[in-house]
Amino acid sequence: MNLQKGTLWHAIQRTSDHALSLGAQLPIKTEYTFIEDGGMRFFVRILAGLEIKDAARRQQAEKTAAGNTIDPFLPPEPDLVVGGISDTHSAVLNKYNVVENHLLIITRKFEKQDMLLTLADFEALWLCMAEYEGLVFYNGGREAGASQDHKHLQMVPLPLAPEGPAIPIEPLLANAPRQGIGTIPGLPFQHAFVRLGPDLATAPREAAIKTFDLYGSLLQRVHMSTWSAHGPTRQSCPYCLIITREWMLLVPRSREHFEDISFNSLAFAGSLFIRDHHQLDRLKAVGPLQALRIVAR
Repeated sequence: MNLQKGTLWHAIQRTSDHALSLGAQLPIKTEYTFIEDGGMRFFVRILAGLEIKDAARRQQAEKTAAGNTIDPFLPPEPDLVVGGISDTHSAVLNKYNVVENHLLIITRKFEKQDMLLTLADFEALWLCMAEYEGLVFYNGGREAGASQDHKHLQMVPLPLAPEGPAIPIEPLLANAPRQGIGTIPGLPFQHAFVRLGPDLATAPREAAIKTFDLYGSLLQRVHMSTWSAHGPTRQSCPYCLIITREWMLLVPRSREHFEDISFNSLAFAGSLFIRDHHQLDRLKAVGPLQALRIVAR
């Protein structure tokens, strides 16, 4: 059964309270700092207690290597299920969350994470975006930061940081194009950016159709293939995609790591996650924008 309109936020909080009480959700504690670079104030979370998540990943990798297919989303862990979003997608809590109320938007049937997004994916994300102010991101493939092969978008509530802009990249957007597909001055890597019309989230179906079409235009702008007429289409290279109620940003990727620091789509919004102060020192030395340039295509 799908969630009724206007109930998603309360369902997330109710499910989170339930999952935390049972130990089904295992939040990762953090401390944070900021790094100024290129007109942005990067929000950097330093993670602690990653051992449980690391162990779970190793166990999944070992089972996969032994020929046992492991899909944590088919079915998802019952205590983490928020509810149905549409006939094609469900809402599930992130088990090892760093950000509170971190939502996963998963396909009910298995689809690979390296397949291009569909209109149904956009319908599901806008049904969520219409419920509360958030940022949706998609890690298109392992090199883009995806940890699971089952297709899933992710949504985190805004603001991303406890102070400053709601999204750290926002100061750079002042000089971005007002119309059409373009780029953001100051970003030293290939990308494509587009602003969205006002009040788009009030009409999820129309928003889905419009942004699905714009997604194709963003792919073309960075010289990536778009959909085939013959059915589901695999992406032509890894990429990160960020969607808010006001804009979309797509960044092709060449690799997941700068040295041993993993970057997913949130990094391109100005929100970084690192393991310890040694990584922090190296990130400060090279600068976050340069590190992102290295992992982009």
